[in-house]
Amino acid sequence: MSPAEFAGRNTLGGATSPYLRQHADNPVHWLEWSPQALAEAATRDVPILLSVGYAACHWCHVMAHESFEDEQVAAAMNEGFVCIKVDREERPDIDAVYMNATVALTGQGGWPMTCFLTPDGRPFFCGTYYPKANFLQLLAAVADTWRTRRADVEETSDHISGELRSMVSDLPRGGPPIQPSLCDHAVADVLAHEDPVNGGFITNQSGAPKFPPSAMLEALLRSHERTGDLMSLEAVERTCTAMARGGIYDQLAGGFARYSVDAAWVVPHFEKMLYDNALLLRAYAHWARRTSDPLARRVAGETARFLIDDLGADDMFTSSLDADADGHEGLTYVWTPAQLTESLGPDDGRWAAEVFGVTEAGTFEDGSSVLQLPGDPDDADRFDRVRTALRAARSTRPQPDRDDKVVTGWNGLAITALAEASVALDEPEFLIAATQCASAIVGLHIVDGRLRRASLGGRVGDSAAILEDHAALATGLLTLYQLTGATSWLSSAMLLIDIALRHFADTETAGRWYDTADDAETLMVRPADPLDGATPSGASLIAEALQLAAHLAPAHSADRYASAAESTLTGAAPILARLPRSGGHWLAVAEAAVRGPIQIAVACDPVGSELLAAARMLAPGGAIVVGGAVNSSELLADRDRVAGADAAYVCRGRTCDLPVTSAGDLVVALGVSV
Repeated sequence: MSPAEFAGRNTLGGATSPYLRQHADNPVHWLEWSPQALAEAATRDVPILLSVGYAACHWCHVMAHESFEDEQVAAAMNEGFVCIKVDREERPDIDAVYMNATVALTGQGGWPMTCFLTPDGRPFFCGTYYPKANFLQLLAAVADTWRTRRADVEETSDHISGELRSMVSDLPRGGPPIQPSLCDHAVADVLAHEDPVNGGFITNQSGAPKFPPSAMLEALLRSHERTGDLMSLEAVERTCTAMARGGIYDQLAGGFARYSVDAAWVVPHFEKMLYDNALLLRAYAHWARRTSDPLARRVAGETARFLIDDLGADDMFTSSLDADADGHEGLTYVWTPAQLTESLGPDDGRWAAEVFGVTEAGTFEDGSSVLQLPGDPDDADRFDRVRTALRAARSTRPQPDRDDKVVTGWNGLAITALAEASVALDEPEFLIAATQCASAIVGLHIVDGRLRRASLGGRVGDSAAILEDHAALATGLLTLYQLTGATSWLSSAMLLIDIALRHFADTETAGRWYDTADDAETLMVRPADPLDGATPSGASLIAEALQLAAHLAPAHSADRYASAAESTLTGAAPILARLPRSGGHWLAVAEAAVRGPIQIAVACDPVGSELLAAARMLAPGGAIVVGGAVNSSELLADRDRVAGADAAYVCRGRTCDLPVTSAGDLVVALGVSV
């Protein structure tokens, strides 16, 4: 479509992003990001107004209602700007570039993100949410500045562009090989910032908002398994217990909200994201596997069911549930004592109010409360009955919209988490769900040998996959290969890893990675952020995939993967040394690396082998476990049963112990406590 063909109209109706489609009826002449959209700005000689958000974002909805649906505001936007809408989940590369600019200019970021760009994409003014009156004033001021002070705009945009490029060139460039002492230092730094009262970790003076430290929980569990230090385990237990009993967790149907607006996990920001729940499922399943804690087992099971029942579609997993319902945040989830009584009757209503911490004063707006679970109820059967009744009553309320976009990387996280939960909870259905998801993603999202970022309703989008997508999906496939022995998963994972090595690795600095491919759309800056955030960075995810592939792939590829894994982890040493709280997934991968990683190959019939089942339950996080007949996989090459009995071969790196034939001996060989 030429600039002339889409000038003067809103073109979002045909988008594959539900978030963009939400704005298809706006009077704003929204365009999707494209070379043609930038060309129109150059032709009209006007700035670009770039608005970035996502479907579950509460304040995105607020700004849309106040401004983008308003004729007066839309007229000002259309007259003075080419207006471009971007779904940050579909185009994380664009989001990353302009979020860095927003943080550099304002000291903070967030969504909706509002940036003003020159026609060639250089930012000169950035912000986030603006109320209507402020936004109108801003539009007028920017338009006037563009007309009357163009030289100042060009100077500012040049300066910002230079700063963004220097941010990429100044990224950490490696350090010494990862050692146990570096992991110990990182863990000590993290634990020093724990909130001992409320659980979680303190990131600012007020202690709020508080985000689930998903990847860090996995890292601390792995640290405990390596060192035996109870401090790491106790920090995990405090945090996981506080979140599971708080309002951030859906006490009726399972699943975690995005974050808590307070320090005590009481009031959530109600959106539920696939990536949060996948990462937390992995952590809770690991906690359950290591300790058999009943709360861990219950929450892991309910979170897995939330993924399958609430986010599942066409064998894959959709992106999120909205924070709002019927225009009100949290409307679906909050209760008053009177509403409990209306749904349950007076006796059960009073009991439920006590169990879930619902008071007349309330914890949320207008005397309503977010359900919490301060302690275990004294009557389990009554608890189950009350929850069932409240879920039924809640289902009659307005429900949050679901973003049905299927994101490759987040589905990769879900595949890994569900597969690991199937072991921890002995629940075959979770492995089936993971396998079906992997089949659907590989079948739909790999097009002409290359991976795509997202799809909607079975229609794959045009956006190229980023490093996160290749790495998270590869790890999920390698996890399935370990559990099923199906070589197709290994082959598909190797394809993705080889693409990553070819197109995302920095050819000038070993161990560094770009988030976009070398043949992807050229933006003002090629994104390359190694720090873990709401999701693990693409670089830390590819480190995990390489680490697994180095021991699962055939010998002709294994050495190449091992070398890349080592250089990638070495490149992250400065993060673990100086910014460990921004390196949760890095730390998890490093903890596995300094133990070898541990590999357990069980010579057996995989169906019904008690020793293989024990190996999977006992294995530390990040360990590699395979089972089968001699030579059925690389780790089982020339390894057979011993005197007719199943035998487990435990290796650390390239050093292997003598085989063991009982679960008790395997416990000793692994050095784990049960």
